[in-house]
Amino acid sequence: MSGHGSSGSDPESDAPLGDSAGGTYTLLVELAAPATIEVGALGERRFDAGAYGYTGSALGAGGFSRVDRHRRTARGEHDVRHWHVDHLLGHPDARVDRVVRSVGADVECAVADRLPAGPVDGFGASDCGCESHLAAGDGEPLDAFAARVRDAHEAAVPTSGEGGVASRAAEPGPRVDVVTGE
Repeated sequence: MSGHGSSGSDPESDAPLGDSAGGTYTLLVELAAPATIEVGALGERRFDAGAYGYTGSALGAGGFSRVDRHRRTARGEHDVRHWHVDHLLGHPDARVDRVVRSVGADVECAVADRLPAGPVDGFGASDCGCESHLAAGDGEPLDAFAARVRDAHEAAVPTSGEGGVASRAAEPGPRVDVVTGE
């Protein structure tokens, strides 16, 4: 699959993201088996098997290189645990299936607020007033949960006029896209 467009379909790419502009991302994480995971200062937490969505921001100089780091953590190639999500991704039964991105948009909390509540209060939300930045798919199939996450990004990205994000794909400005997770 190729491209980083913003059409109605889900264009995907497995290219490194570090050279991209920054924005907001949601990692779609699949946990193959139930797990009890030590989540830094949040302590030991139980996670059911299933789909999770972790929403974060990549607004610094490295842009989406933070997502590349998350990918390496999920593959077992990076052992440092800085963020809450590192503890989940570092579990051997977790994998990043895909990443939904709002390129050029700072909508982290707006996206997180549009997703279902997660299993851990405060997860990824220590620097804001949100309840959590980890959403649980609650048994929903991964593709359906991914569509819900994409909808949350599209609803949160500022648009001008009618037609939404997809109609502005050729214009500069924020856009939503989907890339492969691993």
